[in-house]
Amino acid sequence: MSEVKIQAEPRTEFGKGAARRIRRSAKVPAVLYGHGTDPIHIALPGHDIMLALKNANALLSIDIEGENRLALPKQVQRDPIKGFIEHVDLLIVRRGEKVVVDIPVITTGEVVPEGLLVTEHTSLAVEAEATHIPESIELDVEGLEIGAQVNAGDLKLPAGTTLQLEEDALVVHVVAAPTAEELEEELAEAEAEAGIEREESEEEVAAEPGEAAAEGDEGGAAEGEGAEGEGSSQE
Repeated sequence: MSEVKIQAEPRTEFGKGAARRIRRSAKVPAVLYGHGTDPIHIALPGHDIMLALKNANALLSIDIEGENRLALPKQVQRDPIKGFIEHVDLLIVRRGEKVVVDIPVITTGEVVPEGLLVTEHTSLAVEAEATHIPESIELDVEGLEIGAQVNAGDLKLPAGTTLQLEEDALVVHVVAAPTAEELEEELAEAEAEAGIEREESEEEVAAEPGEAAAEGDEGGAAEGEGAEGEGSSQE
């Protein structure tokens, strides 16, 4: 993994007001810590850090007034509505040091047509050198049959990477794909539980001629009774 170089500025103001002023200037407040050093409060260019953090385990080379420090993202706070980065915690690392990180699992290929792939783990915890963290772990599921499963220990990890999860942990498995009728039943049950009343479609109404005929007969009978009543009163 290549390093992403970012120019940072030291911060001397703290608190919510100071953080808002930093964000208004298109920067992101951040803190560097680790290896027994005192926390270093900095401001990062907003656009640069946004691009860098598209990779959750990006190796950052932070330049603070001419002094470089290697760091990994530890925690990223984002606005819950707009999604922009509000604050970043960065963990200082050293070359050759091993760290434990979560690596995304990327599936390729398609299972059998009548099967449905179920993913239990979208990422796996692994240990790797801070400067050689793999971006992802690829898993080929092409042609997997119903009932097939892949555990963590079955995955081929990049060189220098060790699994930090039980080897029998289920990653993906294949089940029979539900039929259209089964999906319709599940939807109806979910709507019933939620108290949602479904309107009958034209097809459903057309499929109920018996009910419509019964209603017609009842209406005809009522009209007949009304006519007899009128005849009796005229007599």
